[in-house]
Amino acid sequence: MRAAARMLTVRRPLVRPAGGRLLRAMRGWVVRRALVLGAALVALCILRVWQNHQVMRVAYDLSEARRMQLRLEHERRELELELATLRDPRRLGEAARRRLGMTEPARGQVVLLP
Repeated sequence: MRAAARMLTVRRPLVRPAGGRLLRAMRGWVVRRALVLGAALVALCILRVWQNHQVMRVAYDLSEARRMQLRLEHERRELELELATLRDPRRLGEAARRRLGMTEPARGQVVLLP
């Protein structure tokens, strides 16, 4: 009975699988390729997010520039109106009489040069 209780155990396979090194090398190559492709994909995603961020920033800047352009055009129109008012001959004549005491020239005071 004692012989039946003793069994032979094998700690390692008797036959090595063919191409074991090649299989391990291929697994390593596949893992490296997958890591490189994953890293490239992550880099492309980060680049895309950065690009969208830049587009949004430029859009906000463009919107702000357009708002400033409209404000400056409005201010320019107001200044042109004020300039036209200040250059009005009737207003200038009244200001000359009131502030400077000027009067219309008499008949003999105007001399025309040839």
